[in-house]
Amino acid sequence: MSQFDGSPDEPINGLTEEQQQKLQIPEKLPVLLLRDVVIFPYMIAPLYVGREKSKAAIDYSLSTNRMILLLTQKDMEIEEPKREDVYEVGTVSLIMRMLKLPDGRIRILAQGLVRAKIESFEDEGPFIQAKITILQEPENIEKNIELEALIRNVRAGLEKATSLGKSIQPEILVIAANLEDPGRLADLTASNLELKVKEAQEVLEIVDPVKRLRRVYELLVRELELLEMQSKISNEARGELDKLQRQYFLRQQMKAIQKELGEGSELQEEIKAYQEKLKKLKVSDEVREELEKQINRLSQMHPESAETAVIRNYLDWMFSLPWDKSTKDNLDLKKAKKILDEDHYGLEKVKERIIEYLSVRKLSKKIKGPILCFVGPPGVGKTSLGRSIARALGRKFVRISLGGVHDEAEIRGHRRTYVGAMPGKIIQGLRRAGSNNPVFMMDEVDKIGADFRGDPSSALLEVLDPEQNNSFFDHYLGVPFDLSKVMFITTANLLDPIQPAFRDRMEIIEIPGYTEEEKLQIALKHLIPKQIAEHSLKPEWIDITEGAVRAIISQYTREAGVRNLEREIATICRKVARQIAEGKRGKVKVTAQNIEKFLGPPRIFRDQLTKKDQVGVATGVAWTAAGGEILFVEATKMQGKGNLMLTGSLGEVMKESAQAALSYARAHAKEFGIDSKIFMENDFHIHIPEGAIPKDGPSAGVTIATAFISVCTNIPVRWNVAMTGEITLRGNVLPVGGIKEKVLAAQRAGIKKMILPMPNKKDLVDIPQKIRQEMEFIFVEDIKEVFREALAAPLGPRSEKAKTKETKKVAGKGSKKKQTKKK
Repeated sequence: MSQFDGSPDEPINGLTEEQQQKLQIPEKLPVLLLRDVVIFPYMIAPLYVGREKSKAAIDYSLSTNRMILLLTQKDMEIEEPKREDVYEVGTVSLIMRMLKLPDGRIRILAQGLVRAKIESFEDEGPFIQAKITILQEPENIEKNIELEALIRNVRAGLEKATSLGKSIQPEILVIAANLEDPGRLADLTASNLELKVKEAQEVLEIVDPVKRLRRVYELLVRELELLEMQSKISNEARGELDKLQRQYFLRQQMKAIQKELGEGSELQEEIKAYQEKLKKLKVSDEVREELEKQINRLSQMHPESAETAVIRNYLDWMFSLPWDKSTKDNLDLKKAKKILDEDHYGLEKVKERIIEYLSVRKLSKKIKGPILCFVGPPGVGKTSLGRSIARALGRKFVRISLGGVHDEAEIRGHRRTYVGAMPGKIIQGLRRAGSNNPVFMMDEVDKIGADFRGDPSSALLEVLDPEQNNSFFDHYLGVPFDLSKVMFITTANLLDPIQPAFRDRMEIIEIPGYTEEEKLQIALKHLIPKQIAEHSLKPEWIDITEGAVRAIISQYTREAGVRNLEREIATICRKVARQIAEGKRGKVKVTAQNIEKFLGPPRIFRDQLTKKDQVGVATGVAWTAAGGEILFVEATKMQGKGNLMLTGSLGEVMKESAQAALSYARAHAKEFGIDSKIFMENDFHIHIPEGAIPKDGPSAGVTIATAFISVCTNIPVRWNVAMTGEITLRGNVLPVGGIKEKVLAAQRAGIKKMILPMPNKKDLVDIPQKIRQEMEFIFVEDIKEVFREALAAPLGPRSEKAKTKETKKVAGKGSKKKQTKKK
């Protein structure tokens, strides 16, 4: 059993003293054992009862005289205490109320009556009983000054305890002020002090009221000392807490004031950090002045304002740029050449240009970064060449793609007045590189767009001009940045779309398509090892022979670059990887004979030759962005009125070339032995196959003229002769471009003789020596020379003998028809 509260929670409104005196207390009473509380006479306390014997004792008490003896255990942990486990003196109490709780326990309200001492202790039955002796207090107590002073001290002590924070009900103080009985005052005071069980039991066992009151006063004095000490500690702690709270409040006020003034501590720390960075930064006076200005502006602004974030972002960008950070160039020419040769096969012009740059750099450190433009069809290694150059120079590599860029601000940056403003791609690339002399590659400059937002290629004029880019002005930075140490490399598939002023600032290096031999070496040295590694194969598992590579090049991938070649090699590697994954052991050998097992049957190409001479079909060559291609020009005549039809998605220039060829043929009809009536009685149709592909340019002029003359004279054109060149009305053959690509296309198609304009003879320098030995090149200045080499028979007025032969032939055919009709 335990007490519900340490002090009475209900007013003392139980039995009066007269009622208590009238009560007849029996000698034998049921016992209720208490664990952690001592009940004094006249004290009302709520108690919880949980033990079965205690419940039985309460039931018995309620069924008789409602009286019960309350004894306190010496050790509260003992569940079934014996006589020696309880104190000898207890309190006879009256059960005033009883309530059964839902959890099975009982709550009672008990009022102490008198002290009693146990004479005997019976714990064998359903509940504990004890035979008791009432401890009567002396009736006549001599009142003297000492007792009066003691009573007053006790009353004052209770009031003082209340003032020091002791929780004593006001009713208790009223009762204590009116009590003159020292014994009752002692019991009332003891019941309201937080006494330990042993101390409380000691007070209970003192029968003499004066002695008991004196002992209680001693305990009360000790309690007052404790309360005073507690109060002192509490006041000190409160004082310290008040001080801390005051300091916290002041700090918060200071922060608010600093916030309003823009002098927040975090912002101040940032400003100090910026100032420290500025001291260490090596920049021009103009840049330093701008940075100081922005830092001062930041120090005067509200930390939470939008403008503060803009200035912070600007300063972060400025301090993160490599104003004075450069990488050291690798000036070992042999090592640089070795790296270039390792990464790329061929491309001698490019490699030579890089070695030249390094040579000059070795002699003079003041050289400005070159601006190179690699022009060539897709897949020839323009972008990867940039990485190789950076590795050879020992510089950082940055690449940006300009394809589809329309906004000028993408290059020059946005002004800081715009929301979300940022520097342009150039400054962003330098920040990524972390140095002011990287190899900066700008891909696809021929695909830059221009619209109402500006022309980005015009914005690049300053970037790519060696005389101006030492003070490149980005709109976001607002100060010049030196780009003269940067090595700019641009790439393009076509030169024509590039703005002339933009093109003029770059050193054009054309990278035409690869020859079959170059492709073979690239595949053996680079592509095959790369694909074997990417497909997790080992060299001892797969062997792609040289013959297989040649078969892939000639029968599966006729292209200028090597992208499709790499794809086909990857296809072979995947199929081999599957075989190995399925458990096949041993090396897989890929040869020209079994290549169809991996790649299927050879593909049919649009530039495949018919390998026989035909009338009205001439073989030309065309330049495309993807390299050179074979072009067939077909001409035919039919009965009509001399009209000319042109089909095959021809552009205006090509149509004009056809008109020029017709005019030239009509003007020289007699010279070539052509009956002039043919132009009056026939319509002519010129067609270039693959009509879905647009075609334009003057270089097919000689090819159209040859097909036209062939159909007019009925003389076949040699199938193994290709030609290119522009024709004039006087029959002159003018030079054209893209000679290397055209020669490579003819060589891929198996053509052995090629007719070129005489001014293009100088372009043969770019043709590999092996191809120059394989093919025969004929250089012409007049279209008649073209006819002489391309047509299967010579042109000129036909002799009478030839006419007679033709007439007999026609007559013979007619007589056969007549005979057939007769039959």
